[in-house]
Amino acid sequence: MKTSVRFITLAALALGSLGLSRAAVETYTIDPVHSSIGFTIRHFVSKVSGNFTKVSGSIAVDRDHLEKSTVEATIAVASVNTANEKRDGHLQSADFFDAAKFDAITFKSVSWKKTDEDTFDVTGDLTIHGVTKSVVLKTHLLGFGPGMGGAQLSGWEISTTLNKADFGVNGPSMLGKALGDEVVVTINIEADYKK
Repeated sequence: MKTSVRFITLAALALGSLGLSRAAVETYTIDPVHSSIGFTIRHFVSKVSGNFTKVSGSIAVDRDHLEKSTVEATIAVASVNTANEKRDGHLQSADFFDAAKFDAITFKSVSWKKTDEDTFDVTGDLTIHGVTKSVVLKTHLLGFGPGMGGAQLSGWEISTTLNKADFGVNGPSMLGKALGDEVVVTINIEADYKK
């Protein structure tokens, strides 16, 4: 009888701890209106910049163990914006992103490594132009706090440097050395907590 009682007690404690761990994970949905995906690349002797205006995704956060968090995001290639319609069309063409064939850029985290109090190296799989590479996103947690209408928000600042040739986004040979290979990416994310 005592053995049965002990087993039931242990089972109840185990189920309770599972429930607590589940409750600790909060899912935040990326708010595209208050988020930005920017990039900069060398053009001859200067630099030009642009952004993508459509991003979606979610961040699953364990506030007690942030290194256990995960993130997934999708960027619409057709939303590329460099403040020049002709250039934007060229970037979407087969010379670069080939948006008709590869309409999305995706990222899915594999691990989070804490580097300081609120900073992390987030390693994950980045897919551009049908090519998937492991990349590290330098990630800074800006904080958690209240938003409009009772919303709960999280803020993130992220940076990385990519080589466009790694993803086959080289551009036409006629451009020669006009464009650099390195693309500096800066990301600011505001995400809403969904109960």
